[in-house]
Formats: sequence, structure tokens, C-alpha cells
Amino acid sequence: MWALVINPVAGQGKGTTVGTYVAGWLSQRKLPYTIITGNSSVALADHLSVFIEKNPDCNSVIAVGGDGLLHIILQRVTPAQIPFTVIPAGTGNDFVRTLGWSLEDFDDQLLAVTSTEPSSIDLGLVDGEWFGAILSTGFDSVVNEKANTLQWPKGPMKYNAAIAMELPRFKPRHYEITLDDRTISTEAMLIAVSNGRSYGGGMLVCPNANISDGLFDVMVLHPVSKMEFIKVFPRVFAGTHVSHPAVEIVRSKSVTIESKAVAYADGERIGQLPVSAECIPGAIRSWVA
Repeated sequence: MWALVINPVAGQGKGTTVGTYVAGWLSQRKLPYTIITGNSSVALADHLSVFIEKNPDCNSVIAVGGDGLLHIILQRVTPAQIPFTVIPAGTGNDFVRTLGWSLEDFDDQLLAVTSTEPSSIDLGLVDGEWFGAILSTGFDSVVNEKANTLQWPKGPMKYNAAIAMELPRFKPRHYEITLDDRTISTEAMLIAVSNGRSYGGGMLVCPNANISDGLFDVMVLHPVSKMEFIKVFPRVFAGTHVSHPAVEIVRSKSVTIESKAVAYADGERIGQLPVSAECIPGAIRSWVA
């Protein structure tokens, strides 16, 4: 039995379209599945919890949505040790990018899920909450806070609008970053604690992050001028920003961040700092391209 978890509002309705395709794909191959959805994230999470309790030997959870849905299902499948995959239907789809699957053609991914064994992958655990891609604080979290208040525009443009609104008044903050072997006390514009490689719809903030090495890549963007930030920012989509002198990347299994700031993980609000995160090797199983 496969659990097909569908976020119908993911990607401005793409979740429903892709979910219908995946259901048809499973039906054509006479593979048993149960559709799990909900009219809110809380309802969906509750329905998934009930399903797992009744079906602890479920083959896997196939989630159709984006990184927000990923974050929800991780809280349920990780304690139950049920393998999972995410079929991309959200706005950013960064965890799928990290796993290496196509964002448009799902057949190879579905074939792997239904006919091959999953691999062990690492997850991050921040103050008791699982995350798959990136935990961050600083400018991007400020942008997330603003974007969540905007009714317009929709989709990825909401994030760009929030950047334009927040950058002129943004100021670096002081952070205390405690790693395995040292503490970094610094002013910074952004800190990304990376299990996955990208966030924000393909920004390769830590292009060399590896979900199977038991370590976070921690990127610290030290203060730069607003004009320099605007100039360097586009380079993050190719991962070439890492050569900029203001960018520092270190590796650590555990990270504690202290400051007067807020943190997000997988695009979901974690809360005010301080936060403590640990990379948990082989925390769950999934399918990697």
C-alpha cells in the first residue's frame, strides 16, 4: 500500500493536477494506494498521522506538493521510519532538486519509488522539528516574513516583491554561531544551515552540500553594501557566489545560532532565535536520482 499525500493548493493548484496524474499512474499499474489530503495543513497532517497509525507497514509515502508539504510529512514519516518521496508540484521544489529528480517528468521517479529500494539520507533536526533542505536566518527570513503578509503578487513573484520592499531598510545583525569545533561571533546578512543544496526555487546557497555525509554546510554572508548585494545575488542561482570574499562556508554536525532574529526551515517558520540544529545521519530513506 502506498500513501498518496496531495496538497491541492500547492503551486497555485498544480498539486491537484499532478496528484491526479500520479493517481492515474499508480492505477494503470494496479498498485494499491490511498489518497490523503485536507483542506488545511493541520487537517492533512492529522489525516496522515491516522493513516500511518493504521498502516505502519505502508510501502512509502508519495507526497505531491512543495517544500511546505515536505516539512509536514517529515514530522510524521521520520518517527515511523516510512520511506517517502516528493513529486514536485510546489513553488520552489528545492528538496526534489537536491534529490536530483526532474521537475517536469515524474515517470522515472515513480518507477524508482515503486520498483527499487530507497537510500538512507540525512535530515536536520532543529529544536525537535525535522527539516530536509535548509534552515536559515537573516535577510531571507525577513523576506519570508514579509512575503507571508502579501496578498499580491502570487507565486514566486511574491518573494521578489518582498525582496524589493525589505532590502532598502535591511541591516546586518550580530550572530553567535556555535559549531562542533568553534564559535563564530560576527555581523552577518544571512546564515544558511544546509542539508540540501538549494532553497527559494533553485538558489544554490550551498552548492556542495551532501545529504549523505552527516554534516551541514553552513554559509555565512558577512556584511556587504546594498549595491554589492544586488550585484552578487544573481550568482546564487549558479552557486558561484561562494567565491565572493564576504561568503564563508564551514561544515559542522551541530549548529546553534543566537541573535535577535527569526529562523525558517524548508520555507516554514521555526521561530525566534536562539535555535539549535543537528544533522542526523541516515535519519530516513528516500529515492535519490
